[in-house]
Amino acid sequence: MNSSVARICRVAAALFVVSQAGTIGAAVAPDRIAAVRALLDEHRFKDAETAAKALATQNPNDASAQGLLGVVYLTEDNAEPAVAALETAVSLAPSDAELQRQLGEAYGLSAQKAGMLSRIGFAKKCRLAFEKAVELDPKSIPARLSLMGFYQQAPGLMGGGMDKARAQAAEIVKLDQARGRLALASLDTSEQKYTDAFAELAAARAQSSDNYAVLYQIGRLAAMSGDHVDDGLAALQKCLTLPPPADAPKYDAVHWRLGNLWEAKGDAAKARAEYQAALAVDPKFQQAIDSLKKLK
Repeated sequence: MNSSVARICRVAAALFVVSQAGTIGAAVAPDRIAAVRALLDEHRFKDAETAAKALATQNPNDASAQGLLGVVYLTEDNAEPAVAALETAVSLAPSDAELQRQLGEAYGLSAQKAGMLSRIGFAKKCRLAFEKAVELDPKSIPARLSLMGFYQQAPGLMGGGMDKARAQAAEIVKLDQARGRLALASLDTSEQKYTDAFAELAAARAQSSDNYAVLYQIGRLAAMSGDHVDDGLAALQKCLTLPPPADAPKYDAVHWRLGNLWEAKGDAAKARAEYQAALAVDPKFQQAIDSLKKLK
């Protein structure tokens, strides 16, 4: 996963946890939480950091404020302070599954940036935090998704394995059919089992034809595989008529994927228009910048 895509995922995760802040015993005024969320949503990361630091300083014993600061650091790929803030948050609210999950994300980011010896230690901490989050709240889909992602990417020596990842996806299916099938499709895609992935997404869409996340993944998979291009175009165009969930890629990513598909169909003019539309939403969206430069 490249750094731009990783940041998109972390921003989505941060927006999710900010939206859940009221569930973790927050004493911070909701409007101040909402203000930080708005800054993150606008990709104003430094402003969000300044606001979150102020909240954390003013509320040193509030798990929500400390956790919010940690996830803001995560969006900035700033591993060390993210770990520090989230460790503080977890010490203040050790039974909160979402804070445990975000701490695992911080350990995972640290593992990506560390040398080999430190990487192993951070990877173990990452796994244990995700497993603890699932133990604390077995019905938490975000916790199971994070644990699934760890198992998918980590080698067996570090406790990973696709069998473990698929077991987590199967548990998610029991909790939410659409999200579970999305999880299974992501695992199939990672193993280039595109036919199986399309089948999972088709089943998910049959249950919910207006599910933004499912429609986006159909378009993404079409762009990645080169198959079902027209279906992918229709799915992404449908996304543009729906409000994006907090934890899903936004319209900039939709336009970028539409550009990918128009390129696959040989229509450079429409591809260029979509890449420009992506940059109109987010002028710093690196994938769209790169695609526009490469377009002939």
